[in-house]
Amino acid sequence: MKNERMWKLRTPVAVNLLLGIPAIVPLFLAWYIMSNGPLATLGWTRQDPNENDGILGWLVIAAPVFGLFGLIWGPANVRMRRRTAVRAFRYWVVCTAASLVPFFAIFGLF
Repeated sequence: MKNERMWKLRTPVAVNLLLGIPAIVPLFLAWYIMSNGPLATLGWTRQDPNENDGILGWLVIAAPVFGLFGLIWGPANVRMRRRTAVRAFRYWVVCTAASLVPFFAIFGLF
């Protein structure tokens, strides 16, 4: 029974792995903004010395990128979730992790 459920999760995982490739851009932007803003203020990272224009410029660039990716990733996963015979919590955890795999494969665990 479990193998049958895992088989039904293969398609959403494959789709989320593919969606994870363009997700590298918004994830990198999020990391860059966090590492030069709040995390640098807390002393957890070092701020780039050339990054002194404030955060508004980055938000103007990042907000459309986040929105566009969310408009692709969200509806695709909601539609696949309805057709997948696994519990919702398991589906979202596995598909979110699958979307993060390409980012961590390229940049590694910081």
